[in-house]
Amino acid sequence: MATVLYILANPNDHDASYSSAVGKEFVEAYRSANPKDEVVHLDLYQMDIPQLDADVFSGWGKLGAGKAFGELTLPEKTKVSRLGELVDQFVAADKYVFVSPIWNYSYPPVMKAYIDAICVAGKTFQYVKDKGRIGLLSDKKAVHIQASGSILSPGSPNAGYEMGHRHLAGIMEFLGVPYLEGIFVEGMAELPDQALQIKEKAIPQSREIALSF
Repeated sequence: MATVLYILANPNDHDASYSSAVGKEFVEAYRSANPKDEVVHLDLYQMDIPQLDADVFSGWGKLGAGKAFGELTLPEKTKVSRLGELVDQFVAADKYVFVSPIWNYSYPPVMKAYIDAICVAGKTFQYVKDKGRIGLLSDKKAVHIQASGSILSPGSPNAGYEMGHRHLAGIMEFLGVPYLEGIFVEGMAELPDQALQIKEKAIPQSREIALSF
C-alpha cells in the first residue's frame, strides 16, 4: 500500500477553481485504480505552516549547538516541532500530487512556505564531501496540476515567464525525486469563451496520468 500526499495550494474549492477541479478528477481516478492506497489531503490554506523566521533559525541554531529541545523558548519549540512534523510526513509518503494556480507567474505563497518546510538537510537532502548535494527521495513520484489564465506551459511563447512548475520541478530534482510530471490547465483568461472546454480537455488527461501514477 502506498501513501499519496494530495497537496492543495488553492483557497477555492473545485467548483470555483480549475486546478482543484482537475485535481479532484485525478484523485478519484487514482483511488479507483488503487483502492488500497491511502490518499492524505493537505489543504495548505487550512494548515499550520510556520514560515522560516527568527524563532525557527534561533531554535535550529540552539539544537545544532547541542542544546536540548527543552532549552528552546516556547515559540521556538512550537515552530521547530511543527516544521519537523511536516517534513517527516513528506518523507514518509510515497507519492506527491501538487495542485496550484499560477498567481503572478508563480504559485501562491503558501506553497513556498510548504516547500521551505520540506527542504531539510539530513531528511530530504544532504551534502556529501566531494559529491556535493544529494537528494534523498529518489524512490518517490510526483505530479503537478497547475492552472493559469495565460498559456505558459513548456514550448509556449510565454513559457519563460512561468516560474511555478519550473521552480517546483527544480525543488523535486533538488530532493532527488526523479521527475515531476505536469498537467497544465491554461488559457482560460486569454480564451474565456473556451474556458469550460479547456477544463474538460484536461480532465481526461489527468485521469489517464492518474492510472499510471
